[in-house]
Amino acid sequence: MSKSVIVDLKFQTIHLELDDSSSPKTVKKFLDCLPFSIGINLWGDEIYTNETPIDEQEENAKSLVDLMDVAYWPTGKAICLFFGPTPIGKEGEIKPYSPVNVIGKIKNPDKSILKKIDNGMKVTFRKE
Repeated sequence: MSKSVIVDLKFQTIHLELDDSSSPKTVKKFLDCLPFSIGINLWGDEIYTNETPIDEQEENAKSLVDLMDVAYWPTGKAICLFFGPTPIGKEGEIKPYSPVNVIGKIKNPDKSILKKIDNGMKVTFRKE
């Protein structure tokens, strides 16, 4: 199943394409919680949310992710958008802080978005 989700920032919209082939329970719980508004933060070239209403355990969790992956981080109950390297990854790899459930891809990967994001800024996740 493929499902489109929008992340509304005050100056930009990010389009996500969810895919439940790897983490179907996580995708379902994410969709069931929509819409919700939440603060976001930056960690290297990763945007991650504050604690979300989603509550799911590790489900085929990965220690390394691909560029433009969207994932759920069970430890922090956060949604993560990976635009590039994280501070703990070796060169050429994108390493989350701890394993994440990959739930989709970022469809409009404009890295200039990162320069405009402030820690704690509010965004809204909603169905397209």
